[in-house]
Amino acid sequence: MRHAKTVLPVLLAAAALAAGLASAADLDEVKKRGELRVVAMVDDPKDEFFTDRPGVGLDRELLEAFASLHKVKLVVVPAPAWDRLVPMLQEGRGDVLAGRVTATEARRRLVDFTAEVFPTRTVVVTRKPHRLVASVEELRREKVGTVKGTSLASAVAAAGVPPGSVDDSIPSGGLPEALKAGQVTAVVLGIENAITERRKDPALQVGVFLGPPGALAWAVKKGDRALLAALDDYVASVRRTPTWSRLVVKYFGDEAPEILKRAREEAER
Repeated sequence: MRHAKTVLPVLLAAAALAAGLASAADLDEVKKRGELRVVAMVDDPKDEFFTDRPGVGLDRELLEAFASLHKVKLVVVPAPAWDRLVPMLQEGRGDVLAGRVTATEARRRLVDFTAEVFPTRTVVVTRKPHRLVASVEELRREKVGTVKGTSLASAVAAAGVPPGSVDDSIPSGGLPEALKAGQVTAVVLGIENAITERRKDPALQVGVFLGPPGALAWAVKKGDRALLAALDDYVASVRRTPTWSRLVVKYFGDEAPEILKRAREEAER
């Protein structure tokens, strides 16, 4: 009996060690390869989160620093479309998914997301002289533009916009231009996009928010626990320093922190 009591803790400790080693394999593989492969959309050279240029984009700057911390090189794996991001990660073509990716419930069933990297919330945007859309009911009477396969398209569907009133043929990054050209009368954007687009075009109007606040985050394959833990620790560390606020202002302007705060506070009313 005394022998059994001695052996059991040893076996449990061995099992825990084995589990820890197994969960660390994903991060070890990244270090062994010497590369952190990041799957991202890089079709917009002016994107605020991720571009094909080193050091350009909030997500890219942060992940380059993370890669440097672990003494590996960041390698970009371009995705051809938004609806290919998660499948490419699942297929093992990359280690991390990044670049303006919303952590939706549907995606959480397929991949594991890190802690919030950037807050988001969907908002309806119109352009003067068209009216400002102040309610979901008004949105349902608009010709609404969106991008197929994105969380924005999901928000439009959840708002109950009739399918016949939705144009999802617009390419990534083309929503503001479609609005300006009169192709659609309203679009739904993440608040981070609305902030930057309104700086470029003061005629844009920010209307009603849709749904609860969300999070833009990075993702890893299901089960990549060590890599996920390392990314989470890194995000938490950065968010506690002035670095994150500096990057927000750098890419979104001086008013961005206050606008993001208002979007959160309205949701709590």
